[in-house]
Amino acid sequence: MEAVVQSIGTLFESIGNHTADRIEKLPQSGSDRIYFRIYSGAETYIATYNHHRKETQTFVYFSRHFHKAGLPVPAILAVNADDTIYIQEDLGTESLLNQLEKHGHGDYVYGLFQKSLAALARVQILGDKGLDYSYCLTAKEFGKQAILSDLLYFKYYFLDTLQLPYDKQAMIDDFDALSTYLTRTENKYFMFRDFQSRNIIVKNDEVNFIDYQGGMKGALQYDVASALWQAKAELSEQWKNSLLEYYMDEVDKLLQRPIDRITFVSQYNGYVLIRLLQVMGAYGFRGLFERKAHFLASIPLALRNLKFFIEHKRVGIVTPEFDRVLHLVVSDEMIARFEPVQADENTPLVIEVNSFSYKKSIPADTSDNGGGFVFDMRGILNPGRFDEYKKQSGKDKPRQDFLEQRTRMNEFLNSVWDLIDITVEDYLKRGFHHLMINFGCTGGQHRSVYAAEQTARHLRNKYKVKVKLAHTNQENWLKELPGDKE
Repeated sequence: MEAVVQSIGTLFESIGNHTADRIEKLPQSGSDRIYFRIYSGAETYIATYNHHRKETQTFVYFSRHFHKAGLPVPAILAVNADDTIYIQEDLGTESLLNQLEKHGHGDYVYGLFQKSLAALARVQILGDKGLDYSYCLTAKEFGKQAILSDLLYFKYYFLDTLQLPYDKQAMIDDFDALSTYLTRTENKYFMFRDFQSRNIIVKNDEVNFIDYQGGMKGALQYDVASALWQAKAELSEQWKNSLLEYYMDEVDKLLQRPIDRITFVSQYNGYVLIRLLQVMGAYGFRGLFERKAHFLASIPLALRNLKFFIEHKRVGIVTPEFDRVLHLVVSDEMIARFEPVQADENTPLVIEVNSFSYKKSIPADTSDNGGGFVFDMRGILNPGRFDEYKKQSGKDKPRQDFLEQRTRMNEFLNSVWDLIDITVEDYLKRGFHHLMINFGCTGGQHRSVYAAEQTARHLRNKYKVKVKLAHTNQENWLKELPGDKE
């Protein structure tokens, strides 16, 4: 990762009269792309590292095409020779989802959704003009095969993990019928593929778009379905209906003749279903297979969103086996399988999370349990071996960045959480009072402190449980410079 940071600095200097004061890795999301924020004087920029060269080429081409057309996307400032690093304009950190969480479902946020849908229509229709779809990452068009792929993605990565019995041939026949029905749409333009509130950046009360490298030619309905039915946004039926009408009005302004709204809405419902299932497939892959906590935690909310759709909306085609299985998938019993047990004010469980030094001793358990988990952090590269980090602890951001960027700390902690979550959930169900979790390293000041802090945060966020966090060697760490030696 250090070599990547150096390459970003070199590429940034090539822009002209620019020098990076610092380059900071940003938290990683669901993709394999790694983002950095570059600080240079009063200005900031975004750098992206992606070993998938084709994806970089696609994003850069789409961005330059849309930017030239005056559409709200970031300007690309530089790309390295092997298409693995690019630098773009920094649009800021406030997404539409952030604004929704801050301000709630009021007039201001409703206005931002209107702006987003008006800009979406422009990018879809105006951005389609002269766009070379040979740059698309996968298929050039979201046609029958692409729709079938989304349905199979849901089947393999989510549905089949539930081990529900179903008629496989009848299911495939229903998939074929649904995908055929949805390809018979009149209005096909540029389709973002992942148009949701996290990818809409709000700056000075205006909206800008990111993360459209998966785009292709497709039905207008798919993107608006993605935005209005995003589970995390929790938009009311009134908002969904009125915003859909607003979007269709904006589309009519850009087309030579108005859309057929009855047909458009009927197929829109079909694309809502496809989008909801594609999201469930992604959550299944990232959560159930890759064991990423954020995606696991998102499954219950997504299932409730799908349940509401199935109970209140109709797609203009009958798919009997598929419909039967979907009702099983969104049953209350099935949703409960994915909802973690959470503490309330009467929950007796208290979890002690400690960092400690192996030079001292493992913290004693004063309860009657006789001890708990102990994790040895000494297999993680020690930042205390580097001069610039010796006078910092695991609570300091430069030290945290080191552990996240230059070690396998995140991988280690994900494995730890897979283990301890089993015990926490069992203890919550059985009314246990105490659990101890200890993290140790040589000095008890860097790696163990970071691991304990992040684990306490994980437990509070996921289970709402009481956590007592203690760093047993924190007060002594300055006395132990120049740092651990292993």
